[in-house]
Amino acid sequence: MRLERLNINKIKVFLTFDDLQERGITKEDLWQDIPKVHDLFRDMMLEADDELGFKADGPIAVEVFALPAQGMVIIVTKGTTEFDEDSFEEGYIEMQVTLDESDEVFYEFAELEDVIALSSRLFPFGVTGGVLYHFENKYYVKFEDEDLEEIEEQAFISLLAEFGNPSTISTYRVGEYGKCLMESQAIHRLFETFIKR
Repeated sequence: MRLERLNINKIKVFLTFDDLQERGITKEDLWQDIPKVHDLFRDMMLEADDELGFKADGPIAVEVFALPAQGMVIIVTKGTTEFDEDSFEEGYIEMQVTLDESDEVFYEFAELEDVIALSSRLFPFGVTGGVLYHFENKYYVKFEDEDLEEIEEQAFISLLAEFGNPSTISTYRVGEYGKCLMESQAIHRLFETFIKR
């Protein structure tokens, strides 16, 4: 579990599927109102309080974004909902929940060399697509579903994890404020330019 404060009233929590598996929770469980999901949310809020000083008191809004083969990004915002506070017992957290699912795989890398090394492993594996970005001194690669057709997903994610980390920054933010270095076929182009020579 990784936590990041976005502003005084908003945090982002990134959960990998390993984090969920350790708690006996599947991706499908997250869309249901069951006790182990409540326990996970309580653990997240306790950790946010410990690490970031973020107390989930009063009304909060929760946005959950599922990233295929990577995990979940959860955005928690305080004080944005309109509830009648008198109608709730003390100790309960009031929530509005938004759920979204993405079909893209989005990873961040510390150095361009990491992305080049990744291309040397992915190209022989049959992955040639991807979009390459640079934003705030990091490199990002986005893969869409069509880039990964007929690719063994777990092996692909294992290769990505060797060189980078799932991004907790949205593709929209990187696309808007970052620089697109290669609009398509990034893995193929990196492999041809730096590895094949």
